[in-house]
Amino acid sequence: MTLDNKNDKFTDQAWNKLYSRLEQNGLLADATSASEDRGNIIHEEARESIQLIESIGLKWVISIAAILTGVFILVHILSDTIPDRKMFTLHNEKDAPTLVTTLEDGSVMYISELTSIQYPIHFEADKREINLQGEAFFEISKNKDRPFFIDTELATIEVLGTAFNVDSKDKSYFSLSVKHGEVRVTMKENSRSVNVKAGERALIQSGQLRTEQFSETHLFDSYFRQIRFKDERLANVIHAINMNSDSVQLKVSPALENRLLTMTITNDSPDTTAELISMALNLQLIREKNVITIVETK
Repeated sequence: MTLDNKNDKFTDQAWNKLYSRLEQNGLLADATSASEDRGNIIHEEARESIQLIESIGLKWVISIAAILTGVFILVHILSDTIPDRKMFTLHNEKDAPTLVTTLEDGSVMYISELTSIQYPIHFEADKREINLQGEAFFEISKNKDRPFFIDTELATIEVLGTAFNVDSKDKSYFSLSVKHGEVRVTMKENSRSVNVKAGERALIQSGQLRTEQFSETHLFDSYFRQIRFKDERLANVIHAINMNSDSVQLKVSPALENRLLTMTITNDSPDTTAELISMALNLQLIREKNVITIVETK
């Protein structure tokens, strides 16, 4: 519905209110017959009725109608500008595969077992905020005008665009390791902050915040051994698969990007995964060197 159509709708409501008041006060020429077909001729009858009651103040009646119309339109416009505050909560059960979910800004969350994440349907205009309890890996879309915040029991994490994992299961332990990019960690207890870069880890233990280097190249691998998608866009599924592959890369034709897919992948190569997707959705694969493109069947 366009804005013009919306305005017409609320103008009709204003005229209906005025019509009902005129009818109740016995100021309509033939209220009984008019009410039988009010839906089709409400505008014309209201205008004719106003002409009949000029003696009680035509300008006053028109002003009331205008005010009612303006109020309806203003309330509707204001309601359109209020952000949607509805929140989603994702919880991954014990021994479950990593649950992969893409947020509205393109950021990807890889949610480990026994982990809950709360996030809004729509982020605010100047920032993006979620709440984490547990362990997850994040790949955050870069947007310097809308910093991304993760709220945990012990600390707040601020990031513009990077990939990192967070372990924050309770109030006694916090760990954040950065794969690439840079993250700022701020303790809630004393507001102390540190910047954490690629190859570094931030730890909160015994009430102390510190950083250290890490060399475990396999640190992030556990998130990708078994991953689960639920009603996820095919384009997002392909993106997550490519993130964990240094050899074969998958692509999908634009016409298929919004196809929804629910599946679990266990240590499968990109080639095998592409085959599974093509069979499940009756699609076709086009191979060219180290790129596999998923297209519609001809």
